Amino acid sequence: MTTADTPAQREGVQRCRIIAAAEKLFREIGHQKTTVADIARALGMSPANVYRFFGAKSEISQAVARRMMKEVEEALRRIALGPGLAAQRLRALVATNESMNAARYVRERKLHDVVEAALNENWPIIAEHIQNIDESIAIVIASGVESGEFAPRDAKLAARLVHTACIRYCHPRLLVECADRPEPTSAQMIDFCLKALQSAV
Repeated sequence: MTTADTPAQREGVQRCRIIAAAEKLFREIGHQKTTVADIARALGMSPANVYRFFGAKSEISQAVARRMMKEVEEALRRIALGPGLAAQRLRALVATNESMNAARYVRERKLHDVVEAALNENWPIIAEHIQNIDESIAIVIASGVESGEFAPRDAKLAARLVHTACIRYCHPRLLVECADRPEPTSAQMIDFCLKALQSAV
């Protein structure tokens, strides 16, 4: 028996198939209109079979939202740990966060509904996502402090401040609400943040 044939591996594959099918339906018909029966039908299985892997639609929704957020987190982590000056990486991190979230939650408004539910219902994955983004920003700021590019400061607190200052460029609800308000741009905001980071506390 190979690793791929273990029950845990097969369960993981099935869960991934269910999550992928749900995300596709959320994009096409919306989160609210999608039912477990719709997801099961798309996979050629019964709703009862879907419930073997997820106890409720809400669990599937959280898994879809978590996967989308994880994709963003991984992209930002690569930037944070990548080459270049800290200022360049911080610019790239904020710009990537903005563009990836805009692609999901502004241009695909039906997909926005699942994250709106996450925010309204205060799903734990939201706090986890915020913390993971903070950690990537903190990595960049700490490296900038170490190299002398930024003034000495608490990297974790500074990351929280930068993330808060740039919240309108990554928060799903604010991205939609501020879509027709071009300024301040994310580039202008990061200029402001960089000047603060370069100044002595």
